[in-house]
Amino acid sequence: MAELQTVLVTGGCGLIGQHICSGLLKKGCEVIAVDREENGYNEGKLHYTFVQCEPTDKNKFAEIFEQNKIDVLIHAACTVDNDLGPIVTDTQMSESKACDKFLYRYAMTEDVGKIILLSTDQVYEFPKTREPIREDNDLKPTTNYASMKLASEKELVSEMQHHRTCMCCIVRYSPVYTLNFTDNLVAKITDPKDGSKFVYGKGQYGFQMCCVHNLVDFILCYVKNADDLSFAGVYNVSDKLLTTASDIIAFMRENHRLGAVVQKSPGGAISKIKGLFGGNKEEKTNYRYLDMSKLENNNMLDNTKASKIVNFRWDIHNTK
Repeated sequence: MAELQTVLVTGGCGLIGQHICSGLLKKGCEVIAVDREENGYNEGKLHYTFVQCEPTDKNKFAEIFEQNKIDVLIHAACTVDNDLGPIVTDTQMSESKACDKFLYRYAMTEDVGKIILLSTDQVYEFPKTREPIREDNDLKPTTNYASMKLASEKELVSEMQHHRTCMCCIVRYSPVYTLNFTDNLVAKITDPKDGSKFVYGKGQYGFQMCCVHNLVDFILCYVKNADDLSFAGVYNVSDKLLTTASDIIAFMRENHRLGAVVQKSPGGAISKIKGLFGGNKEEKTNYRYLDMSKLENNNMLDNTKASKIVNFRWDIHNTK
């Protein structure tokens, strides 16, 4: 009988991490979840172990690697919607940097076969054309979260130079949602100045989003099917199509309480309502920062590369 793959998931009890762990267990993996506290989602399941510790607890991670033969590391700690709030602080950025430094070194020293890092599409410089954003597009982080994740990417690449047999995968994905986690969706129709819900025109403009289950499906397929170093690299992961403002309103009204939505008609291009949204520092450190200028361009991620590994089957209409 083949030995089970052992997968270490940092941030394994957050919104994203708990679904990653659940999927891995269903695929027959031995799962070690590390987080600040257990949330009960996978507690008691066969082949599941929870280890409670801070992401900066170097000694605890050293103990995990010494006592277990880890085949795959999935680094989901220090990820918004997993264990950070929408405002990413300087302290959290420092914690992430400290965690990355020893975590990657432990993993590669102990000959972990695959490392998957969860990053963000916010690392990209927003293009001035209507072309989709590809993995090799220019990078220019403008939020604390984007800067933090780009630093994590660079640390992984730097460490990888000394361990070229390790297959490293960086996953850049769009803001996530599920049936019950709607914060990122609602932020796209919320005026940050007064908290009111609004739509421009009939809401036929869209945002790149990522159903958590598409993200998890990609990770599961990568763990099980990426079998040589040609699979290493950066992957964009998102839904196939843009999620429109009208989609969000219909979804919220069907599944949740929404309340009044104001229809704004400035009588011209979307650029005329950019003045509604200021550029203060708090907004720029907020993962859910609403940049209206993006609505005038095609801000879709090109997920062609990731689609060769997994079929993106989830969207706002069938998320669970």
